[in-house]
Amino acid sequence: MYDRDFFTSKLGLAALVSIAAMVAFNVFALTHQYGMAAERVVMTAPFVGLA
Repeated sequence: MYDRDFFTSKLGLAALVSIAAMVAFNVFALTHQYGMAAERVVMTAPFVGLA
């Protein structure tokens, strides 16, 4: 599947950076959401209206 040659290529490095960025963003979002009350989390959630 994925081997050492893939992760040493430019595409493999970009994939690793992308994965690290997604994990960092999720950790950041969850740590900021952890201290909030449940009502405030719902109020700060984005509202999407469908036509």
